[in-house]
Amino acid sequence: MQKEVDAVTKLYDFILWMVPNLDKFPRNQKFVLGDRIETLMLDILEQLIDAAYSKAKQPLLGAANLKLEKLRYLIRLAKDLQLINIKAYEFSARAMDAVGTSIGGWLKYSRRENI
Repeated sequence: MQKEVDAVTKLYDFILWMVPNLDKFPRNQKFVLGDRIETLMLDILEQLIDAAYSKAKQPLLGAANLKLEKLRYLIRLAKDLQLINIKAYEFSARAMDAVGTSIGGWLKYSRRENI
């Protein structure tokens, strides 16, 4: 990964912002929903890094995209349970959309490369 991939950078920055927010979850949710969100974010990051170094990018990017969709629902659940406020949710939604857009562009580019 000579130059850091845009999707990796955006997700990494989102994780840096989100982890301290997860630490503020009440104890009963920190170790359930908070850990699930953090694990999912790290899984997506690992898949994107794997894709950056792999020739077969499409399956990895597709899996990362699916996990990103799951993450959207978990963060929405955190908002609905009032574990994060609306401003944090809006920031999260924009960050996840930016990551999703980057993954989508990367997928398109990798499909063209395989033609």
